[in-house]
Amino acid sequence: MADFIEVHVTAADRDEADRICTAAVTNRLAACAQVATQIRSTYRWEGEIQQSDEWLILMKTTGRRFAELSALIQDLHSYDVPEIVAIPITLGTPAYLEWISKETSPQ
Repeated sequence: MADFIEVHVTAADRDEADRICTAAVTNRLAACAQVATQIRSTYRWEGEIQQSDEWLILMKTTGRRFAELSALIQDLHSYDVPEIVAIPITLGTPAYLEWISKETSPQ
């Protein structure tokens, strides 16, 4: 069985989030990509505390597709260092996990 992950990404605006989601699913790098909501982020960048409104993206995929997905996100993203983190999916229904596996398999 493939190792399943949920990839979290933040985007500068809704259009950027939608472009990333569409490209990820179109290229079979994610089975599902959801723009969850607008969030407020506080972080340190170049030595200063920053605050930004961002859009949170959640993508379901497999560990074997992470490198390609990460590269695609970086190509489409406006940030110098976008948030791209993977959280393991430790449990899921067999049918859902099989769907992720099928939808992220190269054709």
